[in-house]
Amino acid sequence: MSSLYLDHFGLSLPPFSITPDPEFFFSGGSLIIEELLYASLQREGIVLLTGEVGSGKTLLTRVLLSRLPDNVDTVYLPNPAFSRDEIIDVIGRDLGLTSTGRGLESLQHELIRRHTIGRQVIVLIDEAHTMPGDAIEEVRRLSNLETDRCKLVQLILCGQPELDALLATPSMRQVRDRVVYRFTLQKMTRSEASHYLNHRLRIAGWHEAPLFSAAGMQRLLNDANGRARRLNLIADKSLLAAYAEGKNQVSARHVGMAIGDVGTNFSSSLLMKHIWPAATALLLSATLIAWHFK
Repeated sequence: MSSLYLDHFGLSLPPFSITPDPEFFFSGGSLIIEELLYASLQREGIVLLTGEVGSGKTLLTRVLLSRLPDNVDTVYLPNPAFSRDEIIDVIGRDLGLTSTGRGLESLQHELIRRHTIGRQVIVLIDEAHTMPGDAIEEVRRLSNLETDRCKLVQLILCGQPELDALLATPSMRQVRDRVVYRFTLQKMTRSEASHYLNHRLRIAGWHEAPLFSAAGMQRLLNDANGRARRLNLIADKSLLAAYAEGKNQVSARHVGMAIGDVGTNFSSSLLMKHIWPAATALLLSATLIAWHFK
């Protein structure tokens, strides 16, 4: 739905899509991406990144991958629902090993080959908190593969705080002991969240007066409580509500409509009842309108 209001507000891109897009990355003055990049290239052990749902972990990892040097080969596992017997095979597959040449020993030979020609391998596992403990333990075995000076593969585990709880269990002691860099994404402050919203609007092409009224911005910040995904969801639907009424600024009432809508069935929600008639009247031809109501 977000594409409906682009022309109305003079935007070139949907500013609040929840799809991770490195173009919209907002550091907020934090050095976490630089620190994460540094840690990822050290070849010393496991790097751990945790954060609450909707805190921006996946976008951060996408930005990290886009900034790695050209001599780095990456394996990115976004949904690691693999068993202990599968995980090494999957990593080998992504590094180009044939089905008959996988397994830890074959993977070690491939890692040594790449190291010899100046390549570095990084395995980044997102949503790692969903992995079975024995699969994480199997991945940990990769950190045993090393030369006299460095690890042959750099492991990066990303997940929700449950990952910390999992690694704190006695059975995960060996994995925990291999973690050499630990990063935790914090919620944005109100000031950071406000700058975050304006940053995304500027990237999307907005260069006019504030698009959210002061009261609208305050209500949005109060509701989102520093969570990036929630900010995006509410801001997107707030713009949609303002567009449906032909308004050029988002008011607190529009934000309230969006807040009431999030988490409901969109096809039958309160916001949809206001928006769809206005959107069809503004955007659809008579033929499409007739088709919609037949």
